[in-house]
Amino acid sequence: MNEDVTRFLDDLNHPLRQEIEALRHIILQASEMLEENIKWNGPNYSAGSQDRITMKIQPPKQVQLIFHRGAKVKEQPKERLVQDASGLLVWKENDRAIATFKDMAAITAAEPALSTLIKDWLLATIEIA
Repeated sequence: MNEDVTRFLDDLNHPLRQEIEALRHIILQASEMLEENIKWNGPNYSAGSQDRITMKIQPPKQVQLIFHRGAKVKEQPKERLVQDASGLLVWKENDRAIATFKDMAAITAAEPALSTLIKDWLLATIEIA
């Protein structure tokens, strides 16, 4: 885990800190290629220079994981980039989806499916130069 992210969260004193830490752990355990940093006022996960998952931690009543392909607009794929049999994702576009968690019980229940979604998302979106 990135120490800068930990310090950022320490300073924030977020009421869902335990949930944030659990999600950080799940994300980083899902793939060794992910690097953690702070972007858009929350923990962000990238593979190289490609941002792929951002944790939205404001407002402090829930934590959302935004699955995306970076900040720049790209041509939309004709179909959703991954299959989500778990129903965790709410799709905003075919290349952008959100998973929302309000408590530790929801995170614990979703952990196996979330780990699979993260791996699938990276496989579908990482562009090899």
